[in-house]
Order: sequence, then C-alpha cells, then structure tokens
Amino acid sequence: MSRPADYSLPTETVGLTGPVRKPAPGTKPLRGDLAHIALAGQYLATQYVVPLCRKIGPNSVQLRLAMREDADIGASLPAGTPVELLDCAGEWAWIACGPEGPSGYVQLGALEPTE
Repeated sequence: MSRPADYSLPTETVGLTGPVRKPAPGTKPLRGDLAHIALAGQYLATQYVVPLCRKIGPNSVQLRLAMREDADIGASLPAGTPVELLDCAGEWAWIACGPEGPSGYVQLGALEPTE
C-alpha cells in the first residue's frame, strides 16, 4: 500500500484561533477522534492520519455514515475509484476521496486487495 505523495506532516505548530464549523457527516474526512492529515490546520481532532492509497473493487459501493449496513448513505462511488484509507475497525474501512471528501464507511472486502 502506498501513501499519497502530496500529503505531508505540518511543519509549524497547529492550532485553531476561533470557532470552526463542523462539516456535514460524509463530506470531509473528519471525526472527533481522527482526521485526514491535510485538515490539520483547519479542524481539531485527537489524531491526524496520513492515508493509504486504495481502490474500490469490481463493484460500486455506497459510503455509509456509520459502520452498519443499515446506516444512512452519504455518497456512492463507482468500481475502480481511487480512495484513501484512513482507518479500519473489524470488517469496516473508513475511506475518503481526498481531504475534500466525500468520506464514509465500506466493508473492507469492497476494496481491491493489496499486493
């Protein structure tokens, strides 16, 4: 698995100077505990992650807003779409189409296998 080449760790102190509007669920890859590294200067999270490059497998997927089959759908992605893997928990993967999203959860089996 590779990492996107254009995301790097912040070099200066990261901090917020005022209120920030939280984006709608399923948009930017931001949760209370974790956020995409590219969002470090804009949003506060406990941890920031440099994503791993993956692709959606042979079937299109629906990005869920929670790790449940009956969770609301945020977006749909066609087969073969490049995505960024941010987190895994059990059989679920939290993915995004870059720091601007969309983001959501899919079953790990929906991603192309790694080599």
